[in-house]
Amino acid sequence: MDDGKKGKKYIVILIDGAADYRLGKLGARTPLQVAKKPAIDYLAKNGIVGMVNTIPYGMPPGSDTGNLSVLGYDPARYLTGRSSLEAVSIGIELGDDDITFRTNLVTLSGEDEYEEKKMIDYSAGEITTGQARSLITALAKKLERKAIKFYTGVSYRHVMVWKNGPQNIELTPPHDITSKKIKDYLPKGDGSEAILGMMKESSRILENHDVNIKRACEGKRAANSIWLWGMGKKPSLDSFKDKYGIDGSVISAVDLVKGIGICAGLRSIDVKGATGNIDTNFSGKADAAIKEIEDGQDFVYIHIEAPDECGHKGSIGQKIRAIELIDEKVVKKIKQYFDMLRIDYRLMVLPDHPTPIEKKTHTTDPVPFLIFDNRKIKENKNQVFDEFYPQRSGIFFEHGYRLMDFFLEKTQKTKTQ
Repeated sequence: MDDGKKGKKYIVILIDGAADYRLGKLGARTPLQVAKKPAIDYLAKNGIVGMVNTIPYGMPPGSDTGNLSVLGYDPARYLTGRSSLEAVSIGIELGDDDITFRTNLVTLSGEDEYEEKKMIDYSAGEITTGQARSLITALAKKLERKAIKFYTGVSYRHVMVWKNGPQNIELTPPHDITSKKIKDYLPKGDGSEAILGMMKESSRILENHDVNIKRACEGKRAANSIWLWGMGKKPSLDSFKDKYGIDGSVISAVDLVKGIGICAGLRSIDVKGATGNIDTNFSGKADAAIKEIEDGQDFVYIHIEAPDECGHKGSIGQKIRAIELIDEKVVKKIKQYFDMLRIDYRLMVLPDHPTPIEKKTHTTDPVPFLIFDNRKIKENKNQVFDEFYPQRSGIFFEHGYRLMDFFLEKTQKTKTQ
């Protein structure tokens, strides 16, 4: 590393959805408490722990809201919709009159009447991007109009853009209704008939598609419908560098987070084998972060989706394992790198929101954070990183977007913000 690149470095490790509720199967503990995480435990005992409200009161607890807050952007001011941020990541040029929709490939049950079906799997068995591309292409041929276009994203996550489309539709995230009959969660409001019509038609198109026939033969879930939600408009964020005076990068397998980073002027880094689930390339994300620091970046935001996906699926064991893999392959590796080179650094670990196992969806509860500064080590053996101990620290950021100011040492206040 060149001498000119040895200024203080800042790393955020965002463990999406890791916070949870106490579970009887874990002896009234949470996955975060049960997981073996020695690297995180060390950072907590020798750093600062506190709580942060990443979801402003009255706003839905989406990853768009949570990640904007953590990155220092007030969601009440900057949030224009989840799907528009994903569109930016995919490379879609949006106009001011474009309305975007997240387009999930989902698995619905087999009832004849669409309204009577149940949401079996919001991810269509985590369909591969290659298979998804074939399905989205088939849908585009049948459903696209002059004003409506479909774009392939990653795995089950895709985007529809509707020029001068409706803006007052009530849409439900599919991961909120797993195992539920969809009848009560179908689109409502102006333009809802057209949206529902596309969803129904997609079911007819996809039912006998070669991809789904192949998946059935392999014992995999069919991607037998689209589910439209997460409506948005063209986003606009202030430059992260203008706000904080440092260059930075974002590392994520999720188009939503990549889109936020791109809109903020951060360099978006793709990692081979990064999937957004527990089979992701954890070590590759750590390696990519290290390379960004070596290339002169001052700030790196590492987003890891795995705990969130495990929470949505209600998998206790997998969520615990995801946290342990993050500790071993990301947190430990990055700390060892900085310690070996004796670089001044600050490291922050936190979720963007809880994704409790028992609910299988996001909640608005405040989440814990830890900040470790290698030049300000002060051991507190009792200090831990979980959903409860940090509540006693007296450090609480009511407005989540102010946490980034503190992390980047733009303010010295550590009590309620």
